[in-house]
Amino acid sequence: MKLELLAPAGSIEGMRAAIAAGADAVYMGGELFGARAYANNPEEEGLKEAIDYVHLHKKKLYLTVNTLLKNKELKTQLYDYIAPFYEQGLDAVIVQDFGVLTFLKKEFPKLPLHASTQMAVTGAEGARLLKKFGVSRVVTARELSLSEIKEIDEQTGVEIESFIHGALCYSYSGMCLFSSMLGGRSGNRGRCAQPCRLPYKVECYGKKTGSQKEEYPLSLKDMCTIELLPEILNAGVYSLKIEGRMKKPEYAAGVTRIYRKYLDLYEKNPASYHVEKSDFEELLELYQRDGFSQGYYRQHNGRNMVALENLKQQKKEKGVCQRDEALFHTLKKEYTEKKLQEKINGTLMLYTGAPAILDLEYDKIRVSVEGDRLEMAQNQALTQERIRKQMMKTGNTPFCFENLEIQTDEQGFLPMQSLNELRRKGLSLLKEQYLNSFKRTLPEKTGEQNNNYAESKSSELETSEEIYYYASVETREQLSAVLERPEITGVYFDSTLVWGNSVEQKLDQIVERIHKKKKEAYLMLPYILRKEKTDQIRKLIEYSAERLEGFLIRNVEELGLLEKMGFLNQAVCDFSLYTMNDESKCFFDKKGVKRTTIPLELNESEIKKRENSDSEMIIYGYYPMMISAQCLKKTCERCEKKADIVTLTDRYKSRFRTKTVCDFCYNVIYNSIPTGFLQEEEKIKKLGIKNLRISLTTERKQESKELLELFLGVYKNKKNVPKNVLEFTKGHFKRGVE
Repeated sequence: MKLELLAPAGSIEGMRAAIAAGADAVYMGGELFGARAYANNPEEEGLKEAIDYVHLHKKKLYLTVNTLLKNKELKTQLYDYIAPFYEQGLDAVIVQDFGVLTFLKKEFPKLPLHASTQMAVTGAEGARLLKKFGVSRVVTARELSLSEIKEIDEQTGVEIESFIHGALCYSYSGMCLFSSMLGGRSGNRGRCAQPCRLPYKVECYGKKTGSQKEEYPLSLKDMCTIELLPEILNAGVYSLKIEGRMKKPEYAAGVTRIYRKYLDLYEKNPASYHVEKSDFEELLELYQRDGFSQGYYRQHNGRNMVALENLKQQKKEKGVCQRDEALFHTLKKEYTEKKLQEKINGTLMLYTGAPAILDLEYDKIRVSVEGDRLEMAQNQALTQERIRKQMMKTGNTPFCFENLEIQTDEQGFLPMQSLNELRRKGLSLLKEQYLNSFKRTLPEKTGEQNNNYAESKSSELETSEEIYYYASVETREQLSAVLERPEITGVYFDSTLVWGNSVEQKLDQIVERIHKKKKEAYLMLPYILRKEKTDQIRKLIEYSAERLEGFLIRNVEELGLLEKMGFLNQAVCDFSLYTMNDESKCFFDKKGVKRTTIPLELNESEIKKRENSDSEMIIYGYYPMMISAQCLKKTCERCEKKADIVTLTDRYKSRFRTKTVCDFCYNVIYNSIPTGFLQEEEKIKKLGIKNLRISLTTERKQESKELLELFLGVYKNKKNVPKNVLEFTKGHFKRGVE
């Protein structure tokens, strides 16, 4: 299988530049539903022309539909948006939303589907589940190591696409709500405001860590893996993806041409692979954030991956920040403005008394066109030299002649205008016939939007008006506080409470305490599950499945693992397994999960229109803003392999508590203010949700007790909301996201 170099195209110009520089395929967004809403994305006709353009040059185009869709968008816009591109021959769609995945598979069965990196696929179980559902390619989470990618390849055989160059997000893609919660610009909707690139102060136990100059602990350096290409390819990566749809066309061209050069060199002679210093320096000139790192391929995290200081801004302030204009001028001339033409073969027959005939061939497509009849020359007959000179003028067409055989008796005459028309007609027909080989017939619209399913589920809900209250805990103090409340139906307890030595004994003790209080017990699996912990989690699930009521799962890997083990009927999907629309909720319901969780980015009106039976809503909690493979303690101080609370303070003095989850080696950055719906109690009870959750994260025991008393008092015991209540944010319950 030939390897693929996949380049970003933030515009038509960027697409042309990347193709000219040697990309095998490009990925770009249209007017809707792309994760780069602020790129110069083309309108419908422009995107259709782009599809034709890449096909004429034997390349591919993948459309980004890698955001979460609301019910209205999926039900009224998605089909009409995709249909013309499907007909035009679109090569694949990159998808984040399980509802979109379900919808496209149903309505456009011949359209290849790629799982976006926004799905945060971290292992073989998640990749296997997606492949089983019909996904032909998985874009791996950027945090994966070479060995983890190799395991996915060996165990699933699914086509793998991985990023090799460009910007890195601080959070696992799809696991970030920072921009969304702070300013309403959701990364899950393609509108990230990049708060990770802003300055923050890091404190541990009230003491600032790191140097005074190191104000950018969340700003990762750009990734450059030109020196790792052989290892990446040997790990099983098929498609090598360059990030950068928000950057200039010259950037896309410049990075693509260098990776094209070394990919070709490797394929010719793997043993002699070596990167020239000048090429690496050129990549630095094109764009970088305070130097490069090699990403996560060889390391789990590290201080050397973080910019820490904004050196570019410092240089700019000193007036020494200047890009290589000569380089960008060259790239513009050689690639952005370059006219690409494909070589074709032709035969031109010109005989006196017969019509002119032009046969053309391109990539197994053959066409023949007939022109005017040749008359006997009265003065000077057409010579082969003159005919060839005229026919070679293919102008702005996508073709040029590699070989043109001219058969003529050199006795006839034909006006140049007729010869030009013959050439124009032939090239036009060749283009049309070639592009027709990619086009599809639009299947009849099924019109199935799960409306009947939603109505049947809603009617089930009407038979039971009782509301059940759950609490999630991450400490033993919180567990003790929750167990004192008879109103609580079930308890989610974090897997870190039983991790380490004597796992089974610790789990039995906690489950016994919960069951003794006649409550349901659920094990909260980690936000991110990686290869090195999968076997241990599998054993823990096997041991605990019969001892408790279920598992709170947070990612695709855990979804795939529980399906494989036959325990999906015990799964409660957390908000990070997004069910923004009824199609996505239906996907999980049909998998047989116990409950889903209302997404945190829907407002009241949107939740009201969602199918909410067998769903759960968080009515209190510090929302997780980021789940990161990076560790703030390791970045700013040192790694002690000990769970801790670190504080991030932004320029507005907002403080974000961050938990270092050492058992699974990731950080959780929580919002500075907890979300709480006290005044909204009546509105929430009218949404058709019969399971409500109080989420405890970093609270101490007394604070936990007070919060439980407050929320259960209002919701369960009909008490009035106190006047001097704690400060809560309403999250997106009122404003929602764009």
